[in-house]
Amino acid sequence: KNDLTMRGHALAWYHDIPDWTKQIKDSKGVERAFVDHISTVVSYYKDKLTSWDVVNEPIPDNPKGVTDRRDTFWTQHLGNHWIPLAFRTAAAADPYVKLAINEYDIESAKDSFIAKRAAYRNLIMELLDQGVPLHAVGLQSHLHAELEIDTHGLAEFVTEVRSWGLEVFVTELDVDDQKLTGSPAERDAVVAKRVDDLLTAIATSGPVRSILTWGISDRYSWINGTFARKDKQPNRPLPLDGEFKPKPFMDVINKFTKDA
Repeated sequence: KNDLTMRGHALAWYHDIPDWTKQIKDSKGVERAFVDHISTVVSYYKDKLTSWDVVNEPIPDNPKGVTDRRDTFWTQHLGNHWIPLAFRTAAAADPYVKLAINEYDIESAKDSFIAKRAAYRNLIMELLDQGVPLHAVGLQSHLHAELEIDTHGLAEFVTEVRSWGLEVFVTELDVDDQKLTGSPAERDAVVAKRVDDLLTAIATSGPVRSILTWGISDRYSWINGTFARKDKQPNRPLPLDGEFKPKPFMDVINKFTKDA
């Protein structure tokens, strides 16, 4: 009715696994439940969505090497087979929706982020080599305001991923400012700079076609409940403030979407 599109998030994740899954005693039972869940959900939304985050957060926070994968309930029962299985099951249920993998903490220049990005790249290559139906790579972009964006490394990563025929989505953009000092206006300027650096790096090899923020107003951001500032001031992580007024963050988004 309003000419809006919608995407799905997320079919397979390591977190918040329902308690009843712990009652399953064997790997075949786990695989049946896994496949049934993905097939049922994707079939229900068939022809309604533009894309799915099929596998969410498969890389550990401090990978020891590029082949390191997060230890999950699914890994324990299905090995690393759970990742290609998720994509193949989703593709069978809806052959036309775009299927994405999604990950966080790969955008900045910190060593653990660089290692995580390298492991993410390795997993993406591995899936493509196996002929897995993967169409897009999600950069969650839950940014940390005190950390600069690794503009060169991120641009290189995005350029390479696109050269493999994959799209790149910004899927969960917000900026945690809990470690910044200064007035709200000063903090907002730093937040906007981080977003600008992120989107500039992504735009070096092509237009930024999909920018999703994780909420729209600071009033309802998960960050204020999870990463409270020590000075008791509200965190300002989103494009609109608590009164739904645009901030410099919104100006940056408008800059990258005005010709989209």
